[in-house]
This record gives sequence, structure tokens and C-alpha cells, in this order.
Amino acid sequence: MSSLLEQLIEAFRVLPGVGQKTAQRMAYHVLERERDGGRRLASALSEAVERVGHCTRCRDFSETEVCATCASAARDAHQLCAVESPADRLAIEQATGYRGLYFVLQGRLSPLDGIGPREIGLDRLAERLQEGEVQELIIATNPTVEGEATAHYLAQLARQHGVKPSRLAHGVPLGGELEYVDRGTLSHAFGSRSEMA
Repeated sequence: MSSLLEQLIEAFRVLPGVGQKTAQRMAYHVLERERDGGRRLASALSEAVERVGHCTRCRDFSETEVCATCASAARDAHQLCAVESPADRLAIEQATGYRGLYFVLQGRLSPLDGIGPREIGLDRLAERLQEGEVQELIIATNPTVEGEATAHYLAQLARQHGVKPSRLAHGVPLGGELEYVDRGTLSHAFGSRSEMA
């Protein structure tokens, strides 16, 4: 196998979930059938890696210092939604009518992995909360052990700055049947039940 082909296969392996065989299939496909697509991919990837950085306000991906969401006067600056990743922000934006602002943690607390408050930007979040404009911090971390620990830390941080913390609801999915819901989800849903209006 040529050195360039080996390098191409290894380059594809940086993508999540792509092992040796999949990377090999991708490399062969690009070289056999999609050379123009490969050139477009290489150009877009190179340009994105060079030009896409992080918004100074919310830490989401942005080509400018302040992203379009943070710069928009139409957004409600009193609500701030903390999410773990840009993908989580996009999911909320596409699935809900939320019109507030975001803070992208770019991870979650994980002391065993050396990820503490500073690594996920909580010093910058504290500065944001201290400005006094935010009235509610909506905590939208994932319901994992690390996500829950991060949520508790965020709630304490919000209270320290006089901001009301709220947490996304977790539990039985809409359209789901109780007999098919896993035990952990059902237990959490049962324990966090609320009064019906």
C-alpha cells in the first residue's frame, strides 16, 4: 500500500466511530469515485479548521468574535441555557421555540479525566451571571453521572449570583410505554414527578 493511501486511511480514523475497515472503505471510495468530492472535502475541512473558532460570549463555534445568536437583539438576554456541546445547542434550537441565549460548556465536569470548572469555562459563565442581565439559567446537561454533577455545580453557581437555576425535565419519552422504559429512566421519572395543573 502506498504511503499516501496509508496516510489518507489514518486521516479518516480521526472521525468518531471510524475504525480501520471503515476508514479504508472511505479512502477507496474517494479515490475510486469521488475525487472532486474529496477535493471539496479537503478544502472545506482546511478552511473550517483555520477560520472557525469560538464565540467570546457563549463559546459556540463561530467565524466571528461574537456569534450571530449572541449578537441578535431579538434574543431574550434574561434566559441563558447551558449545554454541553454545540450539537446540543443546535438540537434545542431546532426542536424548541427557545429564544434566549446559550452558554456552550464544550464538555462536562470529570475530575478523573482532569476536566474541572476552568476547562469547561465556568469562570466565564460566572462573569456572565455577574453582569446582572441573566435571570434564569436553564441547565441542559445530559443525564449522565458527569452531566448531573455538572448540573449541580451550575445550579450552585447560579444561586451564588442571584440567578434562578432550572433543569430540563427527564423521564418517560412522549409516546413511550412504561413496560418498555428502562429501570433507571422510570425510577428518575417517578422520583421527579410534578403536580398536574
